[in-house]
Amino acid sequence: KAARKIAHNVRERRLQLELTQAGLAKRSGVPLPTLRKFEQQGTISLESFLKLYSVVGDLSDVIAATTAEKNEFTSINEVLEESNRVPRQRGKRQ
Repeated sequence: KAARKIAHNVRERRLQLELTQAGLAKRSGVPLPTLRKFEQQGTISLESFLKLYSVVGDLSDVIAATTAEKNEFTSINEVLEESNRVPRQRGKRQ
């Protein structure tokens, strides 16, 4: 669902910019069949998505949306609970 919604949003932005699919494909460097498949099915590589979004949007929005947030503690108990957690362990053999 999320991929289709993102594809819909990119398509809407393309139409707001009055770009054809061929025009967006040419400006972004993404092959036209890839753009069509993305708009219809929501399937695309991250690299191609970033190329498209660099034309129709602001890449800083994508970067901001994927930035990890720091823990904000509201009490000393939360700090103590965080420090008492057992670190994740990994196996040593393959």
